[in-house]
Amino acid sequence: MDLIDDPAPGQNAPEFSVSELSGAVKRMIEGEFSHVRVRAEVGRVSRPRSGHVYLDLKDDRAVLSGVIWKGVASRLATQPEEGMEVVATGRLTTFPGQSKYQIVIEDIAPAGAGALMAMLEKRKVQLAAEGLFAAERKRPIPFLPEVIGVVTSPSGAVIRDILHRLRDRFPRKVLIWPVAVQGAKCAPEVARAIEGFNRLAPGGALPRPDLLIIARGGGSIEDLWGFNEEIVVRAAAASKIPLISAVGHETDTTLIDHAADRRAPTPTAAAEMAVPVRRDLLAWAAEQDARMTQALTQAIGRRGQRLVDLSRALPRPDTLLDGPRLRLDRAGDRLPAALRATTQHGHVRLSRAAAGLRPGLLTGRIERRRDRLDAMAMRLAPALTRATLAGRRELDRIAARLDPTRIEEARARKARDLDLLAARLSRAGSTRTEALRKRLDALDRMRQTLGYRETLKRGYAVVRGDGAVVTTTAAARAAERLEVEFMDGTLEISGENPPQKSKKSKPKPPPPDQGSLF
Repeated sequence: MDLIDDPAPGQNAPEFSVSELSGAVKRMIEGEFSHVRVRAEVGRVSRPRSGHVYLDLKDDRAVLSGVIWKGVASRLATQPEEGMEVVATGRLTTFPGQSKYQIVIEDIAPAGAGALMAMLEKRKVQLAAEGLFAAERKRPIPFLPEVIGVVTSPSGAVIRDILHRLRDRFPRKVLIWPVAVQGAKCAPEVARAIEGFNRLAPGGALPRPDLLIIARGGGSIEDLWGFNEEIVVRAAAASKIPLISAVGHETDTTLIDHAADRRAPTPTAAAEMAVPVRRDLLAWAAEQDARMTQALTQAIGRRGQRLVDLSRALPRPDTLLDGPRLRLDRAGDRLPAALRATTQHGHVRLSRAAAGLRPGLLTGRIERRRDRLDAMAMRLAPALTRATLAGRRELDRIAARLDPTRIEEARARKARDLDLLAARLSRAGSTRTEALRKRLDALDRMRQTLGYRETLKRGYAVVRGDGAVVTTTAAARAAERLEVEFMDGTLEISGENPPQKSKKSKPKPPPPDQGSLF
């Protein structure tokens, strides 16, 4: 169908349907612009759950809508971001449903190194604002790791350099996680390797590394771009295992260098940071041992000389005993006179005390006490008579108040109360006795269950040597007679007689009667 048909008779211009006109425009645009390259700045970027990417390409005067289908977006080496200057390659097409045209992008790349550096700087500022590069987040590198995990390409010279340097300095166990170190697969594979090493359980079949090394050789900024991706930087910052970044040569810098705990200028330098030199450690240990031995020898020598100096200042033993010996002699000389004086003093005190003990004085005191006792005896009989009469009068008064009928009623009432209390007491006693009997039966069953005889039923035995329980082989060899108790009897073994036929074990006598619990 031609875009412009001949006019019908009587009309000045042909008539088209909307679909016909939209189809014609679509065919013209797709035919004329089937392959175009557009240099522009990325505006709005939208990534819905479908996996497609919708974006705007703009300059200072116009905006072009673009779409990157899911399959193409997953293969892109560089994902578009807002504000990024790019060169997009694709084809123009229309969207008849909204009378719009757009570019279906098949490839997109930064517009030169300047655009990459601008995007890199923007991403660096964003991640630094989140604290991923903060110094307080960085962990110290272990002094001598047992296992080192290396994330790199297994076919390059980098892994050979690392292994060679580790073997020369201090051989360690190395786990290699092979990844792509450039291209579209680089970033996701490196992030998965870091997360995979962190998920290894300590002490498992595959040991968990104590240190990680992310290594790659030098290259252009495009070659190293995978280590600038946000997914890699976040994985390095979230790693619980200390991490050394050794990406590129000394002049190459990537964002993973800022997120890592240490940055090495080269992969070989990373191996040198990971482990010390074994010969240097041995030399240092020998030097420390020699210094310690010398220090101990000098310390012992100084203390020995100090002891000799102190011993010279001490007096002789005879000199130390001269003073006490002299004091003892003087005390011995004064002892007889002191004994005589003490005896004389005691004799004087005894004489003074005996002077007051005369027979007449004692007789007079006895007579006075006897007269006083007789006077009190004469007063006792009338007092007892008066007290007896008063008590009899009080008793008669109380007896007059007591009515035999009331006494009988009170006695009957008390008897009924006593019967009720006796019945309640009997019921309570029976209940308590039954509860205690059940508890006693339960405890007896528990005793039987926990007793050693129940253990014998499960295949065990008790060995006694000379009447005592034997728990060691030495005690069994030393015993003259062994007795082995099984579930159904006892077997006696002696050094001279062969094993005798088992006999039934005598039942243990019942425990002595402990009386009623009440």
